[in-house]
Amino acid sequence: MEGYRGKIIRVNLTKLSCSVENLDPEVAKKYIGGRGFGIKVLLDEVDPQVDPLSPENKIIIASGPLVGAKVLCASRYMVVTKSPLNNGIAHSNSGGQWSAEL
Repeated sequence: MEGYRGKIIRVNLTKLSCSVENLDPEVAKKYIGGRGFGIKVLLDEVDPQVDPLSPENKIIIASGPLVGAKVLCASRYMVVTKSPLNNGIAHSNSGGQWSAEL
């Protein structure tokens, strides 16, 4: 899985801080792809009752497993969060050079 570099970067905009953690390889294999991993993090770390517009909500930006591979159109990433529209899970997929930089 070329796109996973074994790291998670956490950015806290409220505290203006950032930290780097190691990514558990088993989690990467079990929740393959940016959407699967992003939803897992959201479900594990955000209370279902949290206000989507509060600082307790998270915005997860997760690269796909093929980012960085020499495969056409494989440089994709997902943005996952709790939606203020319906309080459900919202996700959006995008591509381009940014995911490789991530």
